[in-house]
Amino acid sequence: MPVTPLDRIRETALALPETEERVSHGQPTFFVAGKQFAQVRDNHHGDGLTVVCVRTSGADEQAMLIEAAPQTYARPAYLGASGWVSVDLKNPDWALVDDRVARSWELAAPARLLEAGGR
Repeated sequence: MPVTPLDRIRETALALPETEERVSHGQPTFFVAGKQFAQVRDNHHGDGLTVVCVRTSGADEQAMLIEAAPQTYARPAYLGASGWVSVDLKNPDWALVDDRVARSWELAAPARLLEAGGR
């Protein structure tokens, strides 16, 4: 059975310390210490896209990523106002996707996890 984008994101996200998966707004969403760090969207509100939404350090990083690689990154509905980006999962570079999920975890994780060695 082929691995789906959700399966791959789930494997990456749940391998990080103290993460959990819950449904948020109908979408599989990953949390650390109660903070959301990744959300997989598959045809969210009929947009026809399969993406993973992840945190960035803020609006500057968000804009830089979108400008540098508009075929990969976009400003997601709802979360984009908070500096998140969506990463297109149509033909993904999985090393990049895994790194963005892990980086997003680092931005949401409490200091005690980062001080303990993080990911």
